[in-house]
Amino acid sequence: MKATLVKKPIGMLVLINLLAFLLLFFYRKPHNLQILYVGGSIMVLNVITYSVIVFLKLGDEYLFLIASMLITVGVVMLCRLNYTLGIAQVGWYLASLGVFYVTYIAYRYINFWSNLKWLYFALSVALYILTLTVGVTINGAKNWIVVGGHSFQPVEVIKVLFIFFLAARLTGNNKKILNLPENYATAFFAFIFIAFLLFQREWGIMLLFFFCYITLIYIYDSNKLFVALNVLVCTVVGVAGALTMHHIAVRIHTWKNPWSDISNTGYQITQSLFAIAAGGFFGTGIGMGRPDFIPEAHSDFIFSAICEEMGVFGGVAVILLYLIFIYRGIKIVLTLPKGFDKCAALGITIMFAFQTFIIIGGVIKLIPLTGITLPFISSGGSSLVSSFISLGVLQAMSARGNEHGK
Repeated sequence: MKATLVKKPIGMLVLINLLAFLLLFFYRKPHNLQILYVGGSIMVLNVITYSVIVFLKLGDEYLFLIASMLITVGVVMLCRLNYTLGIAQVGWYLASLGVFYVTYIAYRYINFWSNLKWLYFALSVALYILTLTVGVTINGAKNWIVVGGHSFQPVEVIKVLFIFFLAARLTGNNKKILNLPENYATAFFAFIFIAFLLFQREWGIMLLFFFCYITLIYIYDSNKLFVALNVLVCTVVGVAGALTMHHIAVRIHTWKNPWSDISNTGYQITQSLFAIAAGGFFGTGIGMGRPDFIPEAHSDFIFSAICEEMGVFGGVAVILLYLIFIYRGIKIVLTLPKGFDKCAALGITIMFAFQTFIIIGGVIKLIPLTGITLPFISSGGSSLVSSFISLGVLQAMSARGNEHGK
């Protein structure tokens, strides 16, 4: 019975993989065998990695299954949009799996991560300075570095370092800095992380950092006045940014009324809404819609493309996958003893949750659009590698939690 139960989820994943890529192959004209090669590669990588996790008992068996299902959905849509993007994403997926294993081993068998808070801070500052010095501006934010024709975002690594730094500060025995109490010293350094994002004009990640920081201090700090002061500071910074920075003001105006300038500033969000409406409940079918009308459909607006061809039900299924992923993350947090591991696992989990909410909320016009990636689905190497670093940490923590529960 146990063996049967273990095989069911991966069997379902393989079946969905086969159906999705076969449908794309038959309905996408002209037929391209590369689609089947990509689908087969994804399926093999999923099965091998899941088998390794199960047979070597590397912790939670469902985290990777959920992530691999999201990867499959993303690669299907990328192949639908552009074969080159789909093939590139498979390459990044392979590299990300290597990073996943390395992260798992490193975190699983090294126990001094809580003592490296200043290393996390120093590395983050170095990456910020490097980005500000040699980085390039794309879509209004100077957060990209281009090397040999390939671009990547150092802030994707800083996201993990930020969570580790906060976990070390909130759960460690910290000395006073600048004669400030521990919680105010933590706030001081957290806002340094956020200030660099302000210089880069990267408001999407800054919003993500705000949410994660406020949530963690709300949970770990008993001083509610301190929490309220942090919320006030975050609100003031946000309002000041909206009033003083033109591109932020434009995004807020577009969110309020995209139809007033539908051919220019409102074009992205209106095309997103048109695509979701065109898909209806059941979608136009894989390969039978027009997601190419959506700007940045491979990255920022890939959820809109999914809803057009897989329907609102397909979009809801993707959201449910993220909800199950967050549930598994919280379940891992509850198995861990109090300390750095517990706080870091919680931070990574809520970062996935807020990132998903921010980007999906933006493309459906629930909140102003910020332009960050949808974890595991959007095209992009640095985003995918960063997500698998976080996944590797959670996987290692789940193994530690299982040992603690014995």
